[in-house]
Amino acid sequence: MTTHKKRISRPRLLVAVAIAAGAVLTPVAVKAATVDTVPAAAGKQDPVRVLERAAHPLRTTEPGGSTADLRALSAMIGDAKVVGLGEATHGSHEFFTMKERVFRHLVEKKGFTTFALELSWSAGLQIDDYLQTGKGDARKIAAQTLANSPWEREEFVSLIEWMRDYNRKHPDRPVHFMGDDIGAPSMNDAFFERVTGYVKRNHPEALPRLNELYTGLRPIDDVFAYLAKPLAERKELAARAQQALELVSSDKGTGGDAFDWAEQNARSIAQTAKFLTLDPADRESLNSLQRFRDEVMAQNVAWWQKHTGDKILLSAQNNHVGYASDNPELYSKTQGSFLRDTIGRNYLPIGFTFNQGSFLSKDAALGGEWKKFSVGAAEPGRNEHTLDQVRYRDFYLDVRKAPAAARAWLNVARPTLNIGTQFPEKPRDVAIATSFDVLVHLHEIREAEKMKP
Repeated sequence: MTTHKKRISRPRLLVAVAIAAGAVLTPVAVKAATVDTVPAAAGKQDPVRVLERAAHPLRTTEPGGSTADLRALSAMIGDAKVVGLGEATHGSHEFFTMKERVFRHLVEKKGFTTFALELSWSAGLQIDDYLQTGKGDARKIAAQTLANSPWEREEFVSLIEWMRDYNRKHPDRPVHFMGDDIGAPSMNDAFFERVTGYVKRNHPEALPRLNELYTGLRPIDDVFAYLAKPLAERKELAARAQQALELVSSDKGTGGDAFDWAEQNARSIAQTAKFLTLDPADRESLNSLQRFRDEVMAQNVAWWQKHTGDKILLSAQNNHVGYASDNPELYSKTQGSFLRDTIGRNYLPIGFTFNQGSFLSKDAALGGEWKKFSVGAAEPGRNEHTLDQVRYRDFYLDVRKAPAAARAWLNVARPTLNIGTQFPEKPRDVAIATSFDVLVHLHEIREAEKMKP
């Protein structure tokens, strides 16, 4: 296969890592990452050469066309039922298009049928309704459900359009879209109706009490406004949301699919209300509820997989899909770690790194607009600097089965750029082999494309 000689630009100042979290989290100060002083690999071997022995070149990150270059990735995934596909930024074209490309391949070659996103459970259901019925317009649905998020981009319109087209052609084996996150930035009245409507049809005697419990909570139009409520009030609403879940769960009756979905929707409301009891000024509260958020995302993915039997491609920031995060103070336990505990080897995380380029982030984690930022080539001492010297422009490798010398290098923690909802901050140390089973490295990225009207 043709190789690509990379252009390594003059090193610049260290770029920063932002918090890879939901829109409601506050940034945390971190210590500057240390320079890599660890021997490159066992026996003084050149790490670039040993990494090249494990690397598989990528033809492209764009969906469509041949996926012969992904055959080795299929083998790496094996029989995994949930594949976490990370991103080193929340807003880069290549990360987003690569997710569509991999998802298409897994649907067509390995029987995957669900795309899961770090998006609210309620918004995911709204997108999936469109995929299953065709009612509405993909662009309008995307604008409604992805508004003010980094995924409000042309790349995700393309994914939704492909999924709907696939369902038209394969009505006997449709694909699905799920959101695995809490209900931010909103949970509309139509979502609450998924719960109250079920109770009205099946247990009408319980409806007055359910409506009473949801009073003051239904709907949540804007979590930022909701967080302005006194903490005591938010805790009371969270307690009532939990009581509502218990009320729905107690009326199982004959059970069945309708009950399972109503109970899960009520659970999502309770999860969201609990998360929104956070106090942004209280570090302990923030850390505890961030752990809870990752646990919720893992629970929702595991519920979907168990309930539907689907194989799932799970899209989220690196810190959520990996077994360990680069910021253990904030992410004491990740979604990927919870999934490993729950489904074991049926979960496989894939991380992303990149050398240089542009992306979307914000000046402030709370509020603010998503806008373009750029960084130059990775500096010596960073993981990306060495990875980018591998002769392939873009490539992937199996961390678990890499040669011993390559794995020794991958086991060392080094400064790595991993950008979330705020830029800039300091880079943090990452041992690639500790976090991921598979790694994808891209030479250059660009910001995701603004959604057209």
